Amino acid sequence: MTKAEAGLKDDPQPSLLPADETPHYHGHRERLRSRFRKGGAEALADYELHELILFRAMPRRDVKPIAKALIARFGSFAEVVSARPERLAEIGGLGEAAIVVIRIIEAAARRLAKSSIEKRPSMSSFTAVVDYCRTAMAFLDHEEFRILFLDKKNFLIVDEVQGVGTVDHAPVYPREIMRRALELGASALILVHNHPSGDPEPSTEDIYLTHQIIAVGKSLKIAVHDHLIIGKHGHASLKGMRLI
Repeated sequence: MTKAEAGLKDDPQPSLLPADETPHYHGHRERLRSRFRKGGAEALADYELHELILFRAMPRRDVKPIAKALIARFGSFAEVVSARPERLAEIGGLGEAAIVVIRIIEAAARRLAKSSIEKRPSMSSFTAVVDYCRTAMAFLDHEEFRILFLDKKNFLIVDEVQGVGTVDHAPVYPREIMRRALELGASALILVHNHPSGDPEPSTEDIYLTHQIIAVGKSLKIAVHDHLIIGKHGHASLKGMRLI
């Protein structure tokens, strides 16, 4: 596959160095790769992991300043990977090809986490469910409300985002949720949303909405197993807190 077919573009700034002069950062790149080969991700700082990612998209640039700018702006490796493309584009020197590569990393992480809950009953793999939800939502800068639709044996049918909103609100409609559950033939649900503030403590509105959804589901014999709230600093389970 060519770069054009993959949606990637060459670094727009060609090297201005003489053909026989090696850029100073080439040795740095090999040293970084060597540290990764020997020690894995734990041997590298967050910005250094982003350097490794950017090497492929920006082969003729010193990417360390850009990697450090990403961490300075967003805070951590996970927050950079979860950032919206338009916000990534605000970083000077970060072009379309690099943004695509970062989004591929995010997609791969989500796909890997999701695979751990697709072939096991969700209620018997609670830790895997939480890990998947944290991967998908913990570092978003806006609120999302997603639902895991389950069959009679609590296997995942599908995971869908039902509402996308602002930093503190995502629109959710209980009857629309149940209409979708009936379309999918779901017998149970796990509700999930994130708190971009980082604090997973449920609000009064979170608890009230959960009870509304439970009430609508009862008449249709569709159970709500739990409502998970995901934050940067952990998660909360309304069932575990005995709020449902």
